[in-house]
Amino acid sequence: MSVKHVLTEIFSMSHSHISRLKRREGGILINGEACYVNKRCVPGDTVTALISDPPDTKRLDPMDKPLDIVYEDEWLCVVDKPAGLTVHPERSGLGGSVENALTAHFKEDEFVHTVSRLDRGTSGLMTVAKSGYVHERMIRLLHTPDFYKEYLGVLSRVPDEGSGFVRLPIAHPEGSNFKMEVRADGLPSETEYEVLSVSGERALARLVPHTGRMHQLRVHMAAIGCPLAGDWLYGEEIEEISHAALHSHYLKFRHPMTGGIVELESELPDEIKRLMGSI
Repeated sequence: MSVKHVLTEIFSMSHSHISRLKRREGGILINGEACYVNKRCVPGDTVTALISDPPDTKRLDPMDKPLDIVYEDEWLCVVDKPAGLTVHPERSGLGGSVENALTAHFKEDEFVHTVSRLDRGTSGLMTVAKSGYVHERMIRLLHTPDFYKEYLGVLSRVPDEGSGFVRLPIAHPEGSNFKMEVRADGLPSETEYEVLSVSGERALARLVPHTGRMHQLRVHMAAIGCPLAGDWLYGEEIEEISHAALHSHYLKFRHPMTGGIVELESELPDEIKRLMGSI
């Protein structure tokens, strides 16, 4: 097979990553020497490729803010994000972000590549790769059996059915890049839900996004008349909480580099427990 075949089929590298490696000194080697990707390999050859980001990759400004990192190895980490903290730096540059905090935490040759983004008000587990190569491999796992994620959310009304699927297409409304809505011309979207407990008019529900649309869980729950408590954008504001009561609770995925299973849980924050009267 060719070196290119080794890189794409065995190393699972994208064509864009291979193109970048061609421009890096020592990016692709066979038996320790530079080579063209169409070179044919023979038994006993050793193919080597760099999987780290180029050293001249621009780094974000570091921010000295402690994060609850619940899993970390040389390739990726999982953060238990608090509500109120953005994932990406804000345009204003004020307040910092998860990415700024991780830049301060990571080593000099590690760079922040967010795999699963959470809204500012959503708390819980989110994955971050330390290189573009690992990020590419993680992205391929999303919405497959090798990457499974559950949320817990407090609904402002108890659904008519205790469990089910919401299959409604989602898109941006005309003139907006922030809000989403159910639209006939939207992208196919699917959410699974299950009511776990009821307290008065509210319900604690397990929510599983089988697709990854922006604001999907919030839009789908609002579409069936059960918006998330505190969701001012798709429901109503309430005094008890200033954001949608949504928490990334459970994560299980196959590690893209080791093949092992990583399984993690995050406890509901107290402010969401209080909505259900559990504390």
